[in-house]
Amino acid sequence: MNDLLTRLWRLGKPLQCRWGFPTGYANKGERHEDTIAREVREETGLTVKAGRLLKVRSGFRYRIEVYYEAVLVGGLDGLTLDPKEVLEARLFSPADLPDGMPEAHRELAASL
Repeated sequence: MNDLLTRLWRLGKPLQCRWGFPTGYANKGERHEDTIAREVREETGLTVKAGRLLKVRSGFRYRIEVYYEAVLVGGLDGLTLDPKEVLEARLFSPADLPDGMPEAHRELAASL
């Protein structure tokens, strides 16, 4: 079933953002800082520690969006992409962010 969902998700790729920061949903009762670390680990295999809170904004219906700065712990050796969620990953300098990155993510990068 997961493979089918992945294939369907990839069909919509032109409608999705090609580049952006790792994102995800918090589990019930989970601290936002823990959500950041979990989502990055699930999507990339990397370990991060949430740093300072950058922004909170209201989202669609009952959703809020919480943005944190994150610090990489231990380096990039553990980089392993989840092919169901991440098609490609690269590091960019703030001055060389790629086309197709959401404007909200560009604004966050500029604030760092």
